[in-house]
Amino acid sequence: MISLDSLPTPGLFRPEDRSAETESSLYVRYGKRVFDVVFALLVTVFILSWLLPVAAVCILFSSRGPVFFVQSRTGKNGRKFKCLKLRTMRHEQPGEFRQTTRHDDRVTKVGKVLRKTNLDEMPQFINVLMGQMSVVGPRPHAVAHDAQFWNSFPEYKLRYLVKPGITGLAQVRGARGETETLVKMQHRVRYDLYYRDRQSLLLDMRICWWTVKSMIKGNVNAW
Repeated sequence: MISLDSLPTPGLFRPEDRSAETESSLYVRYGKRVFDVVFALLVTVFILSWLLPVAAVCILFSSRGPVFFVQSRTGKNGRKFKCLKLRTMRHEQPGEFRQTTRHDDRVTKVGKVLRKTNLDEMPQFINVLMGQMSVVGPRPHAVAHDAQFWNSFPEYKLRYLVKPGITGLAQVRGARGETETLVKMQHRVRYDLYYRDRQSLLLDMRICWWTVKSMIKGNVNAW
């Protein structure tokens, strides 16, 4: 387990940190936000409107605690925001940061289903509408998690030159779950930087489709 007090806090980007930012396409500058808002509105109206009440009942009956889990995550340019998730673990008082592991005894029975199907991430469409996230992008990590890697290798912080996403290229390619080693994080970051440099409407639509397929099948690295 990692004590929050023992870790540095990821900071905002300095001018030299942004030197690796690539020239944006028209889609990145204008179209991506339109895609995000339209997609998020459709999901909110046709899915969240009934999914959240059903999930809330299941969560409340499975364990005591709130329906939502709200955690500080790192957003674009290193700015923190409150990321929304459906609660999948036993409710505990804030303490030491501990990443979820396979067979984690904190995960409830309902939580296992929500995590396996990625349904616990659905409230983040509200974060998208608020402009804090995109539908597709590098997954935002907990601030304490970022602090472990922020200065470990130069490329890590560059994943935050774009908005974090509900889903991303790394996730649909299997680079998700616990990142207990630097090698696993480096593998994920390579996918994130590849996406950052090649963002397009077609790629976003393909990643969304791969994500739906993964939700139906269940991801082996989701726990």
